[in-house]
Amino acid sequence: MRTLSDILEEYEFLEGDERYGLLIELGRSLEPMPEALKTDATLVRGCSAAVWVYPAGTDEGRLHFLADSNAAITKGIVALVIAAVQDRPAAEVAAMDVMGALGPFDLKNQLSSNRTQGVPNMIALVKEHAARLAAG
Repeated sequence: MRTLSDILEEYEFLEGDERYGLLIELGRSLEPMPEALKTDATLVRGCSAAVWVYPAGTDEGRLHFLADSNAAITKGIVALVIAAVQDRPAAEVAAMDVMGALGPFDLKNQLSSNRTQGVPNMIALVKEHAARLAAG
């Protein structure tokens, strides 16, 4: 998976529909999430489209998530959130300002509000999982 800074570098050179294209491409690059993991327990509440996030385990204390959505652009937004936290130490993610890290993408002004309304819920889910692992 590409780093958030690499994605931002490309994103800043694009405009309008090209940015949507990049988000769709990012969504397609997510690691596949098995259908069996797309359950009510992994469903992120408050999203306009269905979004699932599953903590796939840790390797040496690093977080790893599987995620998916049934909408292409939303899946790209999911990929941005995952890129910010993927394979980082749990304690780092627990203390991280993920919304701040996504700030340069200016999602609220680039996308309709219904496409971004679930982002805080997804970030909260990721950070809660990281905090549990960091404390344990």
